[in-house]
Amino acid sequence: MNEIWRSLSIRTRRLMVGMGALGVTVLIGMQFHVSSQGDMSTTYPKGFRGGTCTMESEALLVGYSAYFIPGNYEIPEDAVGAMSVPVLCGKIPGPGTLDVTIDLLYPKSARERPLSLRLARMEGGAPGRTLLSVPATIYESGIITQAMRIEELGEYRLYLSGKDAGQADFTLEIPIVVGTAWHETALQLWPLFLLSMVAVFFYNFRRIFG
Repeated sequence: MNEIWRSLSIRTRRLMVGMGALGVTVLIGMQFHVSSQGDMSTTYPKGFRGGTCTMESEALLVGYSAYFIPGNYEIPEDAVGAMSVPVLCGKIPGPGTLDVTIDLLYPKSARERPLSLRLARMEGGAPGRTLLSVPATIYESGIITQAMRIEELGEYRLYLSGKDAGQADFTLEIPIVVGTAWHETALQLWPLFLLSMVAVFFYNFRRIFG
């Protein structure tokens, strides 16, 4: 490999180094870029804009945002409020309290019809036991807020149900994932590994060109 590298002209070597550095920059940018399409679900998410996920069904378009308080966090006696952190589209690092806000974006007539809310834990790809149920209520302000306690790792669904303009029943699903899979952690760390390799490369830059 060294013989092949040394057989290249200085100009070619510099071009390859430049292309490699550009490739590293692009890959790191892709790693931290938030997709505008999300996963392959038909209802979630349709985008991530300004701190709020947008998702839709055939009958409803909503904005979804949430704040999370870890389950082992103790509120200090002299604290003004609890420490909460925003979460990205329902991805929660661990059990705790989740405070969600749902904005009824379209159609505006959804603010005039009763909507119910239900949180269920997924079991075998299907909704299992119900952890929270809020009776159908009219939200004239167009904003639904709800705090919920989640005790276990796993997958959950928040269901927003009601009737559309034609009085047909509909349900919009909001996935909530509690916990991080090992491969997601590895994906978050690989840029650091890549940067370390680049640092080693440039440290030995003179030797490679020698």
